Amino acid sequence: MATKVKEKIDVDPLSVLGDALSSAAETIGEATANSRESATAAAKKAKESLGTGVYKTAYGLSYGVVFGAVFLAELMPESNIVRRGFADGADSARAAAARRKDELDSPSVKFKTTASRPASKPARKPGLRKAAAAKITPVVKKRTRAKS
Repeated sequence: MATKVKEKIDVDPLSVLGDALSSAAETIGEATANSRESATAAAKKAKESLGTGVYKTAYGLSYGVVFGAVFLAELMPESNIVRRGFADGADSARAAAARRKDELDSPSVKFKTTASRPASKPARKPGLRKAAAAKITPVVKKRTRAKS
């Protein structure tokens, strides 16, 4: 018959507690680093999702307006005044957008400042506004009782 021998292992309870605490501290440190990375990734995803939503909304709105106008124009006879108005308005809008883009892209664009005014509009006098306000403001006088 075989004899079973149990070996007694000396375990210090304080060292076990210390090991557990250090393991917990490492886990918390890793969790903090992971949570920062996760929050950054979540913020990027949210920004991308919001951007995609805004894009799809703008696209749908633009598509609906333009498609609706083109569809209505195509339903009308070519000699119809409304159809000609749609076509002329679209041409004018394209031309105005192209002019505006050319103006903004040209290096000779000068921004207006408050210092430069057209010759037809002279600068206002600084005291003019105060004087006008003084004329409009009602005057309230205190009533005093006569002492007897």
